[in-house]
Amino acid sequence: MLFSAKAEYACVAMLELAARHADPRPVRLGDVADKHGISDRFLVQILLDLKRAGLVESTRGAAGGYTLARRPEEISLYDILRVIDPPERRTGKSAVPSARRKDAPAPARKKAELQLTIFVRNVRSVWDRVVEAQEGVLKNTTLADLVAQSEGLQYMI
Repeated sequence: MLFSAKAEYACVAMLELAARHADPRPVRLGDVADKHGISDRFLVQILLDLKRAGLVESTRGAAGGYTLARRPEEISLYDILRVIDPPERRTGKSAVPSARRKDAPAPARKKAELQLTIFVRNVRSVWDRVVEAQEGVLKNTTLADLVAQSEGLQYMI
């Protein structure tokens, strides 16, 4: 249910691009980093991930920077988080178990698995509903929605 700092930075950067979507000039990475207190190096990594996913485009050169690849109405928070903080990373569960090296020491304690009692099933059922509700909110919240909520409160760089 909690999101990483990387996920939050990605959403803030995407909102900055969405707020300036009507302006044909690309947004400079340094402007976004300075305005929001995000490390330039970290922001570069985030924007490269978003670029690979087709959510942002980049322009090189002195007047270069980043723009949204689609309209703000077409990009949801879920789209961003799916790239930056996929569900399997958020829950701490990996779809593919990692192999242990043969020369690596055995773990000190094996994590105990709960018995699938009715109580465990009921609790897990609640967790599943929470995740479904969370995904619903994220899928139905676009960058345009959040930019519209911020109008009048926004300040320019």
